[in-house]
Amino acid sequence: MFRALVIEKDDAGYRASVQAVGEDRLPVVDGGVTVDIAYSTVNYKDGLAITGKGPVVRKFPLHAGIDFAGTVSASDDPRFKPGDEVLLNGWGVGESHSGGLAQKARVKGDWLLPVPHGLSLKQAMAIGTAGYTAMLCVLALEKHGVAPGSGDVLVTGAAGGVGSVAVALLAKLGHRVVASTGRVAETDFLQGLGAAEVIDRAELSAPGKPLGKERWAGVVDSVGSHTLANACATTRYGGAVAACGLAQGMDLPGSVAPFILRGITLYGIDSVMAPLPRRAEAWARLARDLDLARLDALTTETTLEGALAAGPEILAGRVRGRLVVDVNR
Repeated sequence: MFRALVIEKDDAGYRASVQAVGEDRLPVVDGGVTVDIAYSTVNYKDGLAITGKGPVVRKFPLHAGIDFAGTVSASDDPRFKPGDEVLLNGWGVGESHSGGLAQKARVKGDWLLPVPHGLSLKQAMAIGTAGYTAMLCVLALEKHGVAPGSGDVLVTGAAGGVGSVAVALLAKLGHRVVASTGRVAETDFLQGLGAAEVIDRAELSAPGKPLGKERWAGVVDSVGSHTLANACATTRYGGAVAACGLAQGMDLPGSVAPFILRGITLYGIDSVMAPLPRRAEAWARLARDLDLARLDALTTETTLEGALAAGPEILAGRVRGRLVVDVNR
C-alpha cells in the first residue's frame, strides 16, 4: 500500500482526497519504470485538477500531480536501473496517467530524465514543471537574440511558480528584470530574487491600446488575456514574447499592430509534450544557471494533505513561488 492524492468522478460527483491505495492501482505500462517518489509539487494545472475547476483530468480514478522526482525501484527499460534518481514533468501525467502526488508511480521510460548533476531530488522539484517552463521561455528569448543589455525583460505573474523562477534565472543571467504582480506586498521577495523593478499588474491587465510605448526587449508571460496583449503592444521593435500560461484567461484580445509595425515575435511555450532533447537542454541549463540560494528562498514545503488544501489557493493566486510536496511526510 502507498498514499496518493486521488481524483475521482462518479455518480457521487467530483472529489479529491488523500488515500492509501494498493500497487495494483499503478498503470500497466509496456517497458515501464516504477519510481519511489520523494517529492512532487503543486502547479496551477494541479490546482485545476484538485478543484475540478478545469477539464484537466481525463481518466478516473487518477493520482494527481504533473511532475515528480524520485528513485527507480524497478525497470523494464534498459536505460534505467534501480537506484537511479529521475524526474518527470508533462506527458499527460496527472491528467490521463496517474502522476506524482503519490508515493509511487509507474511510467514510460521515454518520459523520464536523470536528475541533473548538482541537484538534489528536492531541488529538482523546487524547480519542477514551473521552473522548467520558465527555462523554456528563457531559451526562446535567447534564441531570438534577447541578451543581457538588450533592454528590460518583463516577467508577468512574477510572484507565482513560473514567474518567480523566471525572475531568478533572468537576473542571474544578467538581465534587468521588471516583475509584474498583483501582490505588491511581495516586492521585497521579488527584489530578493533579482528584480530591478516591480510594477502592479494593473498596468497591464486592463484592455489597452493596439500599440503602447516601447518598453520591453523580451517578455515571459504566464498570464495570457489582456496582460499578454498589452505586453505585446509595449514590446520594443524586433523584440520577443514567450507565452506559457493563462492565469488571467485563454483569450488574446489584442491587435496585429505589434507584429506588422514593430516586427515582434510571439513564441508559444509548450512544456507538456516538448521533445527530450529540448527538455534535457532546459534541465542542464537550470542546473548550471539557477541560483540555488534564490531557489531555496522561493520554495515552501508541504505534505500530500497540504497539497490538497493548496489547490484552491494556487488558483486564487495566493501561493508564492514554488510549493514542494514531500509525499512521504
